[in-house]
Amino acid sequence: MTDRRDIRLTINGRVHAACAAPRMTLVDFIRDELGLTGTHIGCEHGVCGACSVIFDGKPIRSCLMFAVQADGHAITTVEGLEGADGTLSPLQDSFWEAHAMQCGYCTPGMLIAAHALLAENLDPTEDDIREAISGNLCRCTGYQQIVEAVVHAARRRKGG
Repeated sequence: MTDRRDIRLTINGRVHAACAAPRMTLVDFIRDELGLTGTHIGCEHGVCGACSVIFDGKPIRSCLMFAVQADGHAITTVEGLEGADGTLSPLQDSFWEAHAMQCGYCTPGMLIAAHALLAENLDPTEDDIREAISGNLCRCTGYQQIVEAVVHAARRRKGG
């Protein structure tokens, strides 16, 4: 029998009290225990960025953290970026409008990276955007449409 620990964390504004095995990764907990499958599992080594989430306001790789380490912390997954009524956020809508996804596998991590950037910088340059998403691998788009989507989202946030 696997030893399990009680944990309590806030995900997308909602408090979750659950049990997790000490060696269960945060990404596995989010997907398997909470059913939030928008966060993807890619390399499982922290290289690809598919598992990115916002942890206490900063983007992290959820495959590199155990769920028990997240006890007491606040996490935002890609599902938490949408509006309260389930509509796409301006950033998500900009990705849609700019065709910034092909297969969509990297998209949640890209959205998390872009969201974190825009939370700190309302007027990022293309270089700022490229730097912010540089830790996320995409094999389909060549990144240009992703950069264009973030530029568009930044303009929308500024009212332009």
